[in-house]
Amino acid sequence: MILYEHPFNERIRTYLRLEHLYARLEVLVDRETPIDHHYALATLFEIMDVAGRAELKTDVLKDLDKQKNALMSFRDNPAIDENVLNKVIGELDAAFAALSQTHGRVGGTLGENDWLMSVRSRVSIPGGTCSFDLPTYFAWQQLTAGMRRADIRPWVESVKPMKEAVALLLRLVRDSGTARKMVATAGHFQQYIPQGKPFQLVQILIDESLGVAPEVSVNRLLVTARFVAVSVNERSQQTSLDVAFELTLCH
Repeated sequence: MILYEHPFNERIRTYLRLEHLYARLEVLVDRETPIDHHYALATLFEIMDVAGRAELKTDVLKDLDKQKNALMSFRDNPAIDENVLNKVIGELDAAFAALSQTHGRVGGTLGENDWLMSVRSRVSIPGGTCSFDLPTYFAWQQLTAGMRRADIRPWVESVKPMKEAVALLLRLVRDSGTARKMVATAGHFQQYIPQGKPFQLVQILIDESLGVAPEVSVNRLLVTARFVAVSVNERSQQTSLDVAFELTLCH
């Protein structure tokens, strides 16, 4: 089964992109080869570009506080497990504290590392990190994997508070939805959204053996999905078959 997700707003879109980048960074750092660690640094620079915007840090802190206030309203509700509730509120408090204690922009301290910034300035140039362009970077790549990793890990730690905050917020959003079985007739699906329901994320779960992928568009009134045949050699075309899938709308 393959899970596809589509955001309803720009904030969730940014959270999903950051989640994707952090997951890639974690995999690359744990690997051994110089090329893996090269792309780990390239991914770290992408995270700095996305997470380093001042307004994003403010938005995440506001979301953490909003989620905490929403959960606090469930206290003394007999239908709610108090221990689970307190655990999640504690996680929100911890994420808020860690992110708020980050001085300035996320990853801003990395900008003080001249060597790292020299690499960053060349990464976006095709072939810009050759040995004759950055001889000290080339020398660093010849170190053992453990030595390179020892350098990279503190840089990763500096952007970790944003990772943990975004992961927690997305988890709470995802947990708010309930999956329902649907069928896209001749590869097309459309569902109106009840007014007054401010959804943030739509999830589509589909069997990969069907060989189709959903092209999704959303707005505050409507969710539309067009299921197209998966092919790397032909232009995408909507399937003529009925497609069974699971749909989840998350608040």
